[in-house]
Amino acid sequence: MPPSNTLSANPSFNDCYIGLMSGTSLDGVDGVAVRFDAQQQPHVVAYANQTFPGALRQELLDLNSPQGINELHRAALAANAVSNAYADVVQALLQQSGLTTNEVTAIGAHGQTVRHQPQLHDGTGYTLQLQNPALLAERSGITVVADLRSRDVAAGGQGAPLVPAFHQGLFGRADQGSLVLNIGGIANLSVLPALSDESGAVIGFDTGPGNALMDWWCLQHTGKAYDDGGQWAASGQVLDALLQQLCAEPYFEQAPPKSTGRDLLNPDWLQQHLRALGYTPQPQDVQATLTALTAQTCAAAVQRFGTHCDALLVCGGGALNTELMRQLQALLPELHVQSTAARGMPPLQVEAAAFAWLARQAMLGLPGNLPRVTGARGPRILGAIYPA
Repeated sequence: MPPSNTLSANPSFNDCYIGLMSGTSLDGVDGVAVRFDAQQQPHVVAYANQTFPGALRQELLDLNSPQGINELHRAALAANAVSNAYADVVQALLQQSGLTTNEVTAIGAHGQTVRHQPQLHDGTGYTLQLQNPALLAERSGITVVADLRSRDVAAGGQGAPLVPAFHQGLFGRADQGSLVLNIGGIANLSVLPALSDESGAVIGFDTGPGNALMDWWCLQHTGKAYDDGGQWAASGQVLDALLQQLCAEPYFEQAPPKSTGRDLLNPDWLQQHLRALGYTPQPQDVQATLTALTAQTCAAAVQRFGTHCDALLVCGGGALNTELMRQLQALLPELHVQSTAARGMPPLQVEAAAFAWLARQAMLGLPGNLPRVTGARGPRILGAIYPA
């Protein structure tokens, strides 16, 4: 049976899961403890965050590109470090919520994506999220559900995005379509039909860059991990020639299902376009241009697929970028652009909560993917389970 457009499962459950997410931005771990009520609605009972140490962040960034020096060894140690950070966040969540390990059914642990190449090379391709789920199960004493993308890829899908089904259950409305834009390192859009529209289907795909390029450029030139509120970008001028070059990337015009990541949209990609300018621009102008790139590619996706909606809900770190949100609103005047906090869930909690839901789906033996979104041959139960 295909997965529903709602958070459907056994209506007798009132159980608790933990979701852990470390995204393409490489800024650290967001974790939530989520209790699902009798109507299958998620309620966040605790939130915790831990920043990756600079050395781990750099190692993960390096491992996203072939380095050719002892990669397997370095990746294994980085996986241990990611899982130790995950375990620390789990401990913080238990302390905040007052939950015991016995009260948490399972942890949904995303891992850190270092390669995402579905359908490439041999027709199947692969997606790789570094972590050591066995170590996390040992340290936490809680069952872990991990490797949540690979089964969808094995079934011919993109393995991403996996969050649209969760978005539909959380933000879907009875008689009005909804749009959810997650701006993490990479941005993805969920187009949600009205719950009463039985003929409608959820659409979801990666739109292109989110925060990853902006964060990288900001770190290189200011020493700060991100552009707080987009203030640095707002101080610069958009470089029209550079923006046109960047927007000409063929990925942006591809039809979904589609997904992308640092494999394509990385610092080398940016530097190639900067060299083509023929001069060295001011750093703040590049930041302004990267912010405009994220805003314009997200807005173009919304305009192409988001008809019959009146609001755009934004989650992920991008929702905290005031300048980016301003640009989105200016590009989409017909929509009310607002944070998901307006619908009851703060923007930094949404994706972690989605992975708590995906763990729950796996533990209940229910599919977690939407084939219409990922392109998989059918619904699949996602994840490998590491018992406590």
